[in-house]
Amino acid sequence: MFKKILIANRGEIAVRIIRACRELGIRTVAVFSEADRDALHAQIADESICIGPAASKDSYLNITSILSACDVTKSEAVHPGYGFLSENTNFAKNCEKCGVTFIGPDPESIDMMGDKAKAKITMKNAGVPVVPGSDGEVSSAEEAIKIANQIGCPIMVKASAGGGGRGIRVVRDPADIKNAITTAKTEAMSFFGNDGIYIEKFIHNPRHVEIQIMADKHGNVIHFGERDCSVQRRNQKLVEETPSPAMTPELRQRMGEASYKAARACNYHGAGTVEFLLGDDGSFYFMEMNTRIQVEHGITELVTGHDLVKYQILVAAGEKLDFEQSDISMSGHAIECRINAENPYMDFCPSPGRIESLYTPGGPGIRIDSAAYSGYTIPPYYDSMIAKLMVHAPTREIALKKMKWALAEFLIGGVHTNIDFHLKLLKDDEFESGNYDVGLLSRKNIMGN
Repeated sequence: MFKKILIANRGEIAVRIIRACRELGIRTVAVFSEADRDALHAQIADESICIGPAASKDSYLNITSILSACDVTKSEAVHPGYGFLSENTNFAKNCEKCGVTFIGPDPESIDMMGDKAKAKITMKNAGVPVVPGSDGEVSSAEEAIKIANQIGCPIMVKASAGGGGRGIRVVRDPADIKNAITTAKTEAMSFFGNDGIYIEKFIHNPRHVEIQIMADKHGNVIHFGERDCSVQRRNQKLVEETPSPAMTPELRQRMGEASYKAARACNYHGAGTVEFLLGDDGSFYFMEMNTRIQVEHGITELVTGHDLVKYQILVAAGEKLDFEQSDISMSGHAIECRINAENPYMDFCPSPGRIESLYTPGGPGIRIDSAAYSGYTIPPYYDSMIAKLMVHAPTREIALKKMKWALAEFLIGGVHTNIDFHLKLLKDDEFESGNYDVGLLSRKNIMGN
């Protein structure tokens, strides 16, 4: 087992990893930017080291600085969390070269799943259902138009190296394809340094359902059920729940089996999430595979009782998962609301600044993952998430009630937050019924402004 792990991240996920390491008896090293000197993760780790200026590219995305920190602190492994370098093939390869264990899959697996066009071909060959579209990247607008005529509009133009909703354009008229390709390529190059794009059939208002998997280096793959991530704004998740209101035991088994195939197709080990588009007829299609821990992993931990971050570390250390698929069961219902520093009354404009006061809800079935504290200044350079508020209850109905009063008790002074948005969303008839899809927020003006 590792004696010391460096955490190449910040915020709540860095704090979450530190806590898992403590339970395993592993010392931790926190890295921080100049803007994060007072950040909680830098205060509670066993050691902390500054790796550069505030800008991500000069600190949390600076591979040389992070690996130098590993060398100076004699860290044996790096946990990348999510975002930043967590799915960066070059970082994983450089960790290997420096004799540092990357807590995640092999670089080859990251590369295979990180290129969305390549991932789709891999999944298709493995027998995983995929959305009709191009076989790999398209090289011209003429080729895209030909594919669109074959599968029919609307289609989606998607960045091969995309993520976070970037590099995606929906095309309803073939006459708009050329413009969509140009803008998608420009955005993809700007955000990912890769302007490759591919074409998929646009599935009208599906649900976004993902399967959580964990695989060890001994060939064992386990899934921990699904999460419904259909509540999204601009392709960014806001609310997640498990089980999905649309799930049946038979559908869960089929999606779980597809996830096994996906993991084995890329010789996967570590935590991963296989994401699907789910139609209202029970049909589902592979969308992408995230080769890291997810923001919303906590609700899966609540309903299964398994610590996914601990398993990541154990698997990276070469240990075998000591349980089987039959040992995994889902108990009750869990919901997560992402609490962000943003103003929902002004088009969700970011609201960095000093947290003047903070009161968090508590009680049975309440979990809060956060790095915020009273007096902490939220910097403007990074993601605006303040906390993940999670509830767990015997049924969805009770979980919704619990989340409503937990949100009402969550008090944050000094900055704007999206708590009011969540309260109004949870009272929406469509969401309360459970019969919603990814188009929910585009159809409704939840804030009424």
